[in-house]
Parts: sequence; C-alpha cells; structure tokens
Amino acid sequence: MGILPLLSTLLNPQSSCTPKVANIIAEVAKNEFMRTPCVEAGLIPPLIQLLNSTDQEILLQTGRALGNICYDSHEGRSAVDLAGGAQIVAEHIKTLSQNTEPENEKLLTVFCGMLMNYSNDNDSLQGQLISMGVIPTLVKLLGIHSHNAALTEMCLIAFGNLAELESSKEQFASTNIAEELVRLFQKQVEHEKKEMIFEVLAPLAENDAIKLQMVEAGLVECLLEVVAQTVDGKREEDVAQLKTASDLMVLLLLGDESMQKLFEGGKGSVFQRVLSWIPSHNHQLQLAGALAIANFARNDGNCIHMVDTGIVQKLLELLDRHIDEGNVTVQHAALSALRNLAIPVVNKSKMLSAGVADVVLKFLQSEMPPVQFKLLGTLRMLIDTQVEAADQLGTNGKLVERLVEWCEAKDHAGVMGESNRLLSALIRHSKSKDVVRTVIQGGGVKHLVTMATSEHMIMQNEALVALGLIAALDLAAAEKDFEEANLVAVLHKLLSDERSAPEIKYNSMILICAVMGSEPLHKEIQSRAFIDVVSKLRSHENKTVSHQASLTEQRLTAQS
Repeated sequence: MGILPLLSTLLNPQSSCTPKVANIIAEVAKNEFMRTPCVEAGLIPPLIQLLNSTDQEILLQTGRALGNICYDSHEGRSAVDLAGGAQIVAEHIKTLSQNTEPENEKLLTVFCGMLMNYSNDNDSLQGQLISMGVIPTLVKLLGIHSHNAALTEMCLIAFGNLAELESSKEQFASTNIAEELVRLFQKQVEHEKKEMIFEVLAPLAENDAIKLQMVEAGLVECLLEVVAQTVDGKREEDVAQLKTASDLMVLLLLGDESMQKLFEGGKGSVFQRVLSWIPSHNHQLQLAGALAIANFARNDGNCIHMVDTGIVQKLLELLDRHIDEGNVTVQHAALSALRNLAIPVVNKSKMLSAGVADVVLKFLQSEMPPVQFKLLGTLRMLIDTQVEAADQLGTNGKLVERLVEWCEAKDHAGVMGESNRLLSALIRHSKSKDVVRTVIQGGGVKHLVTMATSEHMIMQNEALVALGLIAALDLAAAEKDFEEANLVAVLHKLLSDERSAPEIKYNSMILICAVMGSEPLHKEIQSRAFIDVVSKLRSHENKTVSHQASLTEQRLTAQS
C-alpha cells in the first residue's frame, strides 16, 4: 500500500501535525518520479481543502506541496485544476497582496510559485489564470513588494510566462506594468536581474498600446543608458545586454504612436542618439541604427525630413563599409531603410543624385536572398516616375542579366517576384527602345509573359503594360520571344477568365492590338477565335473595358 495514502488521512486542518505532513509531501514531490504517485494516492483533494485554513504555516506548506506536485507534471496539474485549487490560491494572493510583513511575503512567493508551476508552458491553464484576473493582482504585487527580491523574481517569471499569450496583452495594457517594470529596471545593478526584466519587456512590447506606455514610462532612456554602458564592453554579458537593449529599442519603434513620439519632428534626442549608432564600429549598433531608421521612415513626412537632413549619406557610408565586411544583417537593414526613404516622390531624385543606385548596384553579386530582395525593392522604389534613372539602369546589361537570373529563383518567391517587378518597372518608367532592346537581348520577355499569369493582380497589370510597351517600341525584335512564350494563348486565357479584373482585360486587349502588326502573331490570334471573347466584352459593366472591346473588335474584323 505504501506510505502516501496514509499521509492523506493525516491532512487534517485541526491537527498540529498537518504543516509537518504537508512539508513531507512537498519534499517527496521534489522527486519527479513521486509526483504521479502523490496524485494517485489521493493527496490533492485534502491539500486543496487545507487552502481554506487561516493558519499561515499550513498555507505555506500546502502551497509548497501543491507547487512541487504540479511542477512539470500533467497529472498533478489536472488534479489541481479539477479540484479548483488555482482559483483559491489566486484569491489568497489578491487578499494578502497589501500586507508587507516578511512572513506574508514568504507565503505570497510560495503561492505565486505554485501558480507558475501549475500553468507553465500550458496555454489553456495560463488562459484560465488570465481570465481569473491574475495579471492585475501580480502587477499590484510587484509595485507593493518591489523591495522583496524573491517575490519580485517570482512575479517576473509569472509575467514572462503569461506575456507570451496573445490574450494577456489586453489585460497587461490596462495595468501600469510598463511603469512598474521601468521603475524596477532603474534599481537593478546585476546583469541577471536586468535580463529577467528584459525577458518580460520584449513580449509585452509587441503590443502597440504597451509600446506607448513603455515610452511614456521612460524605458527608452534606460535602454540608451544600457547601450552607452555596454557598447565598448568585452564581457559576454555586455554584448548580450547591448543586443537586448538595442533590439528592444527597435521593437518600440514598430508602433506608429510610440515611433512618432520619439521622432519629435526629427528633433527628438532619442532620434538623434539612434542616428549616432550608424557610424559606430559595433555591428549590433549599426544594425539597430539602420533598423530604427527604417522604422522611423514609415510616413512621408518623416522620410522627407530624414533625406533633407543627410541620413542617406550615413546609410551609404555604412553600406560601403559592408561591401567587403559583408555583414548580411547590416546590409539588409540599411537597404530596408533606403527603400522606405525612397517612397515619397520628392525623395527619389535627391537620393539618385546622392548616388544611392550606384552603391546599391555594388551588392548585385550578393548570394543572400534577403539582401537580393531588399536591393531589388530599393531600386524599384527609386526609379518609380524617374525616366532618366530607369533608362540608365534599364540599359545596364549586367543588371538586366542578373534580374533575368533571379526571375528563375523558384526557391525564393520574394526575390523572383521583385525581379519581375523591377524588370517591368524599368520598361514602364523609361518607355525607352534601348531599355526594351536590353531586356529582349537579356532574355527577359518570357519572364514578363509568365508574370502576366501571376495570382497578384498588380503584378499581372505591371507585366501587361510592360509587354504593351515592348510590342509598341520594338515588336520585330520581340516577335520570336512572344511566340515561344505563348503570349497569345496567355492573353486568350486572361480575356476568357471571368475572374480577370477590368484593368487586366483592358490591358490584354491593348496588347492584342499592339501585336497584330506581327504576321505570325496575327495568324495565331485569328486561329484562336478572339473575336468571340472580345465581342462578349462589349457589354462589360466597366465602360473602359466595353469601349476597348469595341475598338479591338473593329481591329480584329478589319484585319481578318
């Protein structure tokens, strides 16, 4: 029979032995092989009954016993859940939270530990604690008992566990958690304690409302101080703290309100300090600085201000330093920042004059898909509406050759999509016969025909417009490629498909008319009975489509 079932009979609230018996169970349950036997011996219900006691020692030992049985034990947690133990413990914590006597703080620490062992790594039990309202209670606890290291630590572990759950963020946002954590952080000297607080701040900072609360509570100043203290440090913990602090800083800038508050019209001291990270010799700070600029560059006003105050030059110098050093994450971050800065129309010519395209082209040989992706996006943003730049880049044989190569990067859909889009953009923005010829010679036509069948309407449209320009500017040179890529069949399918958007139908008909000047393509058009498909479109609800259908039908009839 063993001794465990006997212990259950000794757990009597009136007996003076009860605390000792509960203590024995707590010690036994430290052994992982004994937790399930404790449950099977029926110890959980009498232990839960003891939680109704008013004797502090009984409560302390009972909390320890339940906490140890729950540790990493599915059976222990299920039994406590079934008996409603968590609810009683949560109520106790709420009731006792104001009392700062050492004995009471000891009991609170045990109860918090018990709830952590009960819910650790278990989403549904953590969800249960959240719906019981444990979060506001623990935040209050942290404020009242911040002088007690053990209890503070227990609260931090609890927050770290609960903050991972999406449903917790709203509750955290309704408390003053940001203020309490910042206050606690300012008091810490030890690296380990700071790390513990960081581990709670990071998941919480994913919530935009909490980001703003953290900024308002002065977290940024704390982070900048950590950076200043650790930037030249050689110890492992300095490197770790620098990374955590600068990463968290970048995360805070992902919230629109928190970002704008720190930008302060480009005059903010935080913004200025972050700028000084870019020329730093520390890769982690360079990375965080470039990512921060990319995050500040999320609206036109900020972008225009930053370009006018010379940030582009700093980013170009940073990229130049990383052509040979080749730190991929820094390259990626700096290119992201440049891409965002290039979005407002007024910035494009300024950035082109500053030599952005030339520096970006130096990374054309990169074999890293993330760098390739950002490089393509940056160039595409820069040439939008910029005729001269599109002409210059579009006649760069090396660039076009690389784009055609990347158009086949099937393992990297993002790189493949961006290459196609840039190829199309070079033609659309330059409207130049030389660019069209470079793309034809580089073997780009077939990729644009494939792009016209993309699942993304915007890409289909860009492809059709580019193909229309190719046909208009140099049909003779493109004729063979159009045939081999089955352009006519693709257009027939786009016009027949009811799901095709009006713009797609319109541009497909424009393209049909444009390629009819080629004899072999004209023959293929006649053989596919286009006239039936087009005549149906004359009654299309979209006026532009129906009008173009009439014109196309006339062309088809006249030339049949």
